[in-house]
Amino acid sequence: MLNITNISIYPVKSLRGVELDHAAVQNRGLEGDRRWMLIDNNNRFISQRECPKMSTIRAVQVKDGLSLEFPDQTKIKVLFPDDNNDIEKVTIWNSTVEAALADENYNSFISNYLGTPCRLVYMPDWALRRVNPRFDSGNDIVSFADGYPFLIIGRTSLEELNKRLTEPVPMERFRPNLVFSGGEPFCEDNWSRIRIGEVVFRGVKPCERCVITTIDQNSGKPSGPEPLRTLATFRRSAGGTVLFGQNMIAENPGPVIKIGDEVEILEYRDRD
Repeated sequence: MLNITNISIYPVKSLRGVELDHAAVQNRGLEGDRRWMLIDNNNRFISQRECPKMSTIRAVQVKDGLSLEFPDQTKIKVLFPDDNNDIEKVTIWNSTVEAALADENYNSFISNYLGTPCRLVYMPDWALRRVNPRFDSGNDIVSFADGYPFLIIGRTSLEELNKRLTEPVPMERFRPNLVFSGGEPFCEDNWSRIRIGEVVFRGVKPCERCVITTIDQNSGKPSGPEPLRTLATFRRSAGGTVLFGQNMIAENPGPVIKIGDEVEILEYRDRD
């Protein structure tokens, strides 16, 4: 039997996330996941790839916005933008979408801490960012996540990787939304459709991994070439990318999923 053991959201893209015991499934991701993002002076997204220190800021949802928590115990509260806030077109990878600018007074504090100019933006409900057309069933949207609304990883997959590493890495290096127990290592690669609670998810493709996996999420410092180097020795695709975890899209968003829910495999992906 496969069961959900961890549920995580990352309210601000590339900042530290929070673990939950339950979450509502929405069409663009778990409720509150990656609806905020930091952008540079060219309105392009900023991530740990360029600014590893981002991992040391913890973003927590509150009723009327965000609480940003810094390592020195400083906290700043960020209010949701209202109708008076400016709207900008922002770029994330190959996508351009409109976003609301947060109040300017938040930006200087965050910029000073990170050591780079940045602005905080929010994705309103009316702003629709499509997933890759290759995997879009016609109405599939995503938040500021890299490409798809959900990422699921099996604990046995991480255990298999850690057997090959001199120093094991924690699951947080891979920033999943859902973690499950049971099954064979990397069994999630072959899922076409699954059910968790009342929600049916469609498997999109195995997730391509990047340098963020090499950043210690506590210190915000690169830890060397691992685990990416070792993953590349046995998890490299035909196209040369390194794979770990499965990207998913919810077919019937709305219900709440919770820790302990069973993962039921409905369909497997055809193998070549």
